[in-house]
Amino acid sequence: METLKFKLTIAYDGTGYEGWQVQKTGTGVQEIVETALAKLFPSKPRLHSASRTDTGVHALDMVAHFEIPGAEAKMSVRQLTLALNAWLPEDIRVLSASRAPKEFHARFDAAGKQYRYFVWNHPAMNPLIRHTAWHVTRPLNLKAMRAAAPLFVGRRDFKSFAASRNYEMKSTVRRLTRCDIKKSGPRLTFIIEGDGFLYKMCRGIVGTLVQIGLGKFPADEVRRMLAKKDRRVAGMTAPAHGLVLWKVFYSKTRSSRREEAPIKNEE
Repeated sequence: METLKFKLTIAYDGTGYEGWQVQKTGTGVQEIVETALAKLFPSKPRLHSASRTDTGVHALDMVAHFEIPGAEAKMSVRQLTLALNAWLPEDIRVLSASRAPKEFHARFDAAGKQYRYFVWNHPAMNPLIRHTAWHVTRPLNLKAMRAAAPLFVGRRDFKSFAASRNYEMKSTVRRLTRCDIKKSGPRLTFIIEGDGFLYKMCRGIVGTLVQIGLGKFPADEVRRMLAKKDRRVAGMTAPAHGLVLWKVFYSKTRSSRREEAPIKNEE
């Protein structure tokens, strides 16, 4: 039987969810979207996503795909977007839907991802962004943080900045292509791009940079932290609610990523 594949771009406020993935306890965003798909398609399709976000983390550009039998495809992609959003809660939105090539895979074909982390650096918190930014009350040394940020760029072993899992990772080496800090008044935006991320790695990097900004570590201490490959020597893990999966990148020409044992993204 012929099947059709669809690509979805999904945004969500992760405040009320136990991350993206279907959970044994608690509710993941994936489960909510799959429940909406089951309202529209008798085959109850399963979603395959580009990434997994942790409890409380948000997304502006989560990419996922699903397949259905051709006989069930009775609406346009525009109608599909509207129909899914009609079944979804307000904190989850399908931003777009499109037909995808048969060989497309949301996870295996992803070339990279960008995360953004928001910090509100002011004695009083902005109540309008309390669910999407970390409130740091003490003044931060932006110059010191900007001196440290480029030390994360490149192919590095990020074991010192990732939380441990209940299984052994094959490799803790990842490649970052960007680690920038932008400032707009009290709001700081940490922009981190790479080909893959370890569990809570982005939050470990941001937590360490903030502590450098507070004077706990000198900027060049990042080199020693990376070399030690020990989570205990690096800085704190920033809170989940400041982190957003901002963008998933796909190369214009499809590569053989499936055979390359793609790096998991578990932030």
